[in-house]
Amino acid sequence: MLATDATLPNSLDAFWMPFTAHRAFRQARRMFVGAEGMYYRTDDGQKIMDGIAGLWCVNAGHGQPRIVEAIQQQAARLDFVSSFTMSHPAAFELASRLTAAAPDGIDHVFFTNSGSESVDTALKIARGYHRARGQAGRTKFIGRYKSYHGVNFGGLSVGGIARHKLDFGPLLPDVDHLSLPYDPKVSGFSQGQPAAGADYAEELARLIALHDPSTIAAVIVEPVTGSGGVYPPPIGYLDRLRALCTEHGILLIFDEVITGFGRTGPMFASQRLEVTPDLIACAKGMTNGAVPMGGVLASGAVFDAYMTRPSEQIELAHGYTYSAHPLGCAAALAVLDIYQDGLLDQGAAVMPAWQELLHSLRGTKHVADIRTFGLLAGIDLAPRDGAPGARGAALNQACFEAGVLIRTAGDTVMLSPPLVISRGEIETLVGTIGDALARVD
Repeated sequence: MLATDATLPNSLDAFWMPFTAHRAFRQARRMFVGAEGMYYRTDDGQKIMDGIAGLWCVNAGHGQPRIVEAIQQQAARLDFVSSFTMSHPAAFELASRLTAAAPDGIDHVFFTNSGSESVDTALKIARGYHRARGQAGRTKFIGRYKSYHGVNFGGLSVGGIARHKLDFGPLLPDVDHLSLPYDPKVSGFSQGQPAAGADYAEELARLIALHDPSTIAAVIVEPVTGSGGVYPPPIGYLDRLRALCTEHGILLIFDEVITGFGRTGPMFASQRLEVTPDLIACAKGMTNGAVPMGGVLASGAVFDAYMTRPSEQIELAHGYTYSAHPLGCAAALAVLDIYQDGLLDQGAAVMPAWQELLHSLRGTKHVADIRTFGLLAGIDLAPRDGAPGARGAALNQACFEAGVLIRTAGDTVMLSPPLVISRGEIETLVGTIGDALARVD
């Protein structure tokens, strides 16, 4: 199960791991050397079911031959070309296919290399949009409590997870936050969108009045809160946010880094929820995690505002060395083929079983709440007295020892398996969690 000293690198000191307690890692090391379909393989040969799609990203399952072949062929043909005043055909093909798969009115793509870059890019595009329209005073952003928008300064600022901000302030000024639209006393054990809670959107009306709409650039939310604990939006909530933003000339940004690419059924959660934002930040499932890549999908109106600038000017003075990297584009095109050749339908078909079986844990020892939407789930555990987070950590380790990889943050379990998961594999995953809960104090 655990990597042995004989199979480990000579030193575990050089790699500064992200979001990792290094001293704890050295005591209980997890080393993966292979992956296929729904499973990882450790260096000692143990098979580990992937209950979190890598990190919300391996939607098509591990080791997809079509993706591997596409990357290899592209690397042999064209390894790199900048997208600063030049590019390559796959970038344009990918942009065209992404916009065709996106909600109506989303017509352009700006490529990035991660979800964090996508969010910061969307925030910059929003400010630049207003400046191009002669409204440079629109600089403020409104995010939401418990939201996760990456780890760059813009994303941290609009994000709503306090622990992520503590070491790095001061962050961007002029940012406010909406409340999380969820009350477990009213909407606990929700299956899909809670019926109650649309009135939480009226808080945005109050914030708009407080700050003056002429100073607000954008509102940014995850359609379904992801890393903060998996909270689906109440019915009517996002519609009201959309209406308020439209009324006051504020851009609405959806962070679909987690919910994009089949996680909730269609290509984007905005399509399932029937609310179209002005900008969509995406990444993760775009390349199935095989190559770092992301993007910002933009409405025609946002793009056209930049095109009012003189033709000799660079309209958007922003970008990355690896924007539209050839290997990323090749991977993303192969992944889109897989999604559109039946995987989206396959994932949607198993979602009712996912919901049914996850909610069968209701009444299980320590379970305080369960929330499901698409192939996402959040499970809140009752915390140990005086030791918040300890029960979640113990469950995480117990599941891993039983051959299932889950993700926990404090005492909340978050699940997001590859779309290739079968009903039998869901039964195994849920059964493992249930058995582990029975053993955890």
